Amino acid sequence: MRAEQPGTDGGLDQATSAYLKLRPRLFGIAYRMLGSVAEAEDILQEVWLRWQKTDRTVVVDPPAFLARITTRLAINLAQSARARRETYVGPWLPEPVDTSADPAMGAERAEALEFAVLLLLEKLSPTERAAYILREAFDYPYGEIADILQLSTVNTRQILSRARRRLSAERREPVDTAEHRRLLEVFLAAARAGDVAALEDLFAADVVSYTDGNGVRGAARIPVAGHTRVAKFIVAFGPRFWPGANLEWVQTNGHPGVLISRDGTDIALLTIEALPEGINTLLWVMNPVKLEAFARSRCTRK
Repeated sequence: MRAEQPGTDGGLDQATSAYLKLRPRLFGIAYRMLGSVAEAEDILQEVWLRWQKTDRTVVVDPPAFLARITTRLAINLAQSARARRETYVGPWLPEPVDTSADPAMGAERAEALEFAVLLLLEKLSPTERAAYILREAFDYPYGEIADILQLSTVNTRQILSRARRRLSAERREPVDTAEHRRLLEVFLAAARAGDVAALEDLFAADVVSYTDGNGVRGAARIPVAGHTRVAKFIVAFGPRFWPGANLEWVQTNGHPGVLISRDGTDIALLTIEALPEGINTLLWVMNPVKLEAFARSRCTRK
């Protein structure tokens, strides 16, 4: 039987079905590459447009074809993203994404989804980042990764090995989900009570607090480090921050987090990174654009 031509209704229906089936995986690749919900959505829109215009009768493996387009577009965008972030006001954090409905977000494994790992991936080149994500999160064979990256298999293995070494040198083993939530609950109680001593006991010695606000009022523009300094910082802004705030538990990037709102408006999303010795990172997303993106991800992924 002759295959449907790209311009026929039947061909377009098949193309739409193939794309929608793969969309969660394609989004997962783009998001991990860019750390941005909005940029990942832009990539997928471009992938869809290109897929519509492609002569699909000559595409032998649609999943591989769409993954290749997605990855190549993401690499190109990642190469320019670093320069754009140099003008960002204060620390830049990845856009949080809701993972309650899809804990691995379209992947074979949830690898490269936690905030801490996404931040480490920013230190890799876009090509190294792509190789690591495709292999560790999506379990692509080396030969297919080489095809996507337009490299030899030997070179791909070398790039992936280098990426793994760089990440393992800086990555520390986190606590499990239950302990993560318990520590966040204890932190919230101590922070709202203004208890400096309790906060100091909760933190690892090298704890750092990052606030991503891009200049929004009330957001710290530099990281705060050290268990005593961070504890005093949290207590100092508490009287202006906590009164009238509503807290809602959410699932973000594979971990429990807290969405903080006031008068119906989201003002911050808080999550932590924790080690056996205590909380070592506080991550406050206060940029309204990123909070709006998180709200959209909750609507579209449930």
